[in-house]
Order: sequence, then structure tokens, then C-alpha cells
Amino acid sequence: MDLRAREDGRALSGARPILVIGLDGAEPSLVFDRWRADLPTLDRLIRSGAHARLESTIPAITVPAWASMMSGLDPGQLGFYGFRNRLDRSYDNLAIATAASVKHRRVWDHVSAAGGRVGLVSVPQTYPIRPIDGDVVSCFLTPGPQSEYAHPPSLKAEIEGWIEGEYLVDVPDFRSEDKARILRDIYRMAGQHYEICRRLLGRQRYDFFMTVDMGIDRIQHAFWKYMDPLHPKHEPGHPFANAIHDYYVHVDARIAELLELVPAETIVVVVSDHGAQAMQGGICINEWLVQEGYLAVDSYPETVSRLESVGVTWRDTRAWGEGGYHGRLSLNVAGREPAGVIRADRYEAELADIAARLEAIPDASGQAIGSTAFRPDVIYREVRNVAPDLIVYFGPLTWRSVGSLGLRTVWTFENDIGPDDANHGQHGIFIVHDPERPGGGRLHADQQIYDVAPTLLEWLGQPLPEGLRGRPMELRT
Repeated sequence: MDLRAREDGRALSGARPILVIGLDGAEPSLVFDRWRADLPTLDRLIRSGAHARLESTIPAITVPAWASMMSGLDPGQLGFYGFRNRLDRSYDNLAIATAASVKHRRVWDHVSAAGGRVGLVSVPQTYPIRPIDGDVVSCFLTPGPQSEYAHPPSLKAEIEGWIEGEYLVDVPDFRSEDKARILRDIYRMAGQHYEICRRLLGRQRYDFFMTVDMGIDRIQHAFWKYMDPLHPKHEPGHPFANAIHDYYVHVDARIAELLELVPAETIVVVVSDHGAQAMQGGICINEWLVQEGYLAVDSYPETVSRLESVGVTWRDTRAWGEGGYHGRLSLNVAGREPAGVIRADRYEAELADIAARLEAIPDASGQAIGSTAFRPDVIYREVRNVAPDLIVYFGPLTWRSVGSLGLRTVWTFENDIGPDDANHGQHGIFIVHDPERPGGGRLHADQQIYDVAPTLLEWLGQPLPEGLRGRPMELRT
């Protein structure tokens, strides 16, 4: 397609367009080392630009990592600490952090406010959609294809004419044993995703265009054990041994198609919010709390049950936890929680004691795993809304936090919410190709996720807001 035939919607004077390609969960050891020779598009961007590992947020998960990356603020400043967050100090009032939870401007909001043209496809926490000057296709938090997932509203009808079948906002039930179906859905979702990007980039020039491929994260969670000989459940010679590799190769080819559609002066950034690694097992945080006398229940469940479905005796409970790729622990504090029992003057001592004890939990054979319990008031610039008292990494994210009760053990090798082979890694990828700064190289140090937004804003000629955690990168190799 002749680029000159497109509508030029760009409006930022003097700034070159930016294309951000997000690969949720892309693992740096695979992209930069193990499979680099099989990824010619990414290899070309690396050789002609600069690259580094990108240190993620704590916690290193999709929400809040993408929001931190695109705002330059940490999770405490944003006020959400995972997918589900406590809305108040009650015990059961939690909500998913959608776009409505993001109260600060992200890069595209600054661009749109300055009169620039924006395109967003599947960027996490863009549902429900906030109208901007440009085109938006919302993310995996969209309830389903019946929802209003596109802006302007007329774009939804166009998308339904571009793709085959019903629009996939995410891979349905990607934690299941039906691996063949999961793989089909991942490729089907990718086909729709890149077709939408191709159509939008083919007809419109943007000052800022960003898209996030969720398929890499989903395929790693579903297929990692077949690829990794060090995975405790590895199955040598399995038919799906190359599933993750082949999808990375597929995505690399689709990225090449997008690069053909943007002007030659475009700054291209490829980034992931976190990495991935083999999941060694699960630490049952609430089982441990029950065994250690921190958590009391009315009656222990006969079957594996979520904590919210078990009657908790709050007047006898000092702490409770939540599961996920990381653990979140809350103390039951008098005067703060409805039935709090820990006196305010004992808070610091109780918190330090339980943090040390959580960090000391070994694996099932008694070996240390190197866990870390983080205090939000220490690791964040500020703490907004209701944060957990501790964010817990079991091992360096090598063990999952399992929140269910009924397992009768602290250690498990089955996930309580469905089969899952991978946990997250603390570092993702950062690649930048700037045609005005040719010459590749690995940056001398890891980069910080908070620095991405101010770097993009500086390239776009936009002023930096006050109070950012991040600062513009110095991209010297």
C-alpha cells in the first residue's frame, strides 16, 4: 500500500511517530539469547537499535505493570496492587482493576490532549474505553465480544467485517488440559489481533500507536513444561515441545508486517511487562497461616475451597492471604479492620515477625527458596487506596502463592485455579529502533519499567508531569 495514499492524522509538530509493540510476558533469555537467530525481525531491531532487560514492577504482573509502564508511576501511586484489590477495609469487598481504576494519564492521554492521533489495540486496562482522539480496541478485561470494545463505536462493526468468527478478547479457559484447543485459540486470537493492527495502520497515520499481544503470556502458562527440561513436570519429546518457540516465530513474522506499514522515520519500541520461568510449585499461604495460628476458620473445608467460601473466624484471626503469581498478606488490625485483633502499637512487630517467617518457608524437602516479603510503604513512593500489608515473592517468583484451603499441606504441585506451567519473571524486554540513531548494542544496565513513559513523552515532545517515579532513559550502549 502506498503510504502517501493514507489519511495523515498526525498533529504533533516536530515529533516523529512512535510504534510500541507490547509482548505480554516475553522472556528476555528467549528473545535475546536462546531464540534470537530464529526471530529475524526482532534481531534486526536489536542490531540496528538498543536493547536491555526491563525490570518490572513489584508485583511483576500484567496489572499493574502495563499501567506503570505507560504512566511512569508505581503501583502505590496508581493505587492498585494486582488484578483484584480491596476497595475498603472490609474483608470481602474486592474489585478488578479496570481502566476505571487508572486515575492518572498514560502516554496516549498526553498525546491525545496535545492534539495528536492515537491508536490502541488490546493494551491492558483500556476497558471500559475512555474516548480519545484516535482508535481504540480494548483489552482482555473486556467482558466479551458483546461489550462495546471499540472507539469510535463504528469501529466495532468494521472489525467484525475484517476478522473471521467472533472477536476473541482473550483465550478462553487457557488454564485447562485441552491444550490443542488452547493452541488453536491463541493463533486465532493472534490472527484477529494483527489483522486489526494491519487494517488500522494501513489506512491511518498515528502520532502514537500501541498494541499488546497477550498470546505469548497465555502460551507460556499453558505449554512451558513441554519446552523446559528443568520444569518439574517436563515431558521429554512431547508433541507440544516447540509450541512456545513456534509462536514467538509467528509473532516475529507478524511484527514484520506491521513495520512495513509505518513511515520510515518511526521510532519502534518492543517491550514486555515481565518475563517468564518454570513454576516449581505452590506455597499454600492460607494453609500455612492456619497451621501457624494466624488464621482461624469456623470449620476446615472437606474439599479444596477458596478462602472467601470458607467461614473465617475473624475475632481469632491475625492475618490472611491471597493467591496468585505473588502472595498478598493482610493483617487484621484493631481499629482498621471491622473485627481487628492486632493492637496498633503491635503492628510493626507483628508485621516484621510474619514477614521473616514467610521468607523462611522452605520447599517441601526443607531447602531454602529465597523468598522476599515486600512492604508497600517501603518500595513505593506513596501508598494509595487499600494496599496489602505485605507483597510476597515465594522464591524469586519461582513458586506460586496458592490461596485455597483444603489441601492440608503447605506445598502443592497442582494449581488451585487450573493447570499452569509458568510463573512470571521480574524482567521483561526492551528494544528500541530509532532510525536517527543507528547502531545496535546491549545497554550497559537493566532499564526500569517506570522510565518507559517519560522516555516516550520526551521523544514526542511532551512535558513530563510532576511526581513521576520514572525518568527519561539514557540510551547509550
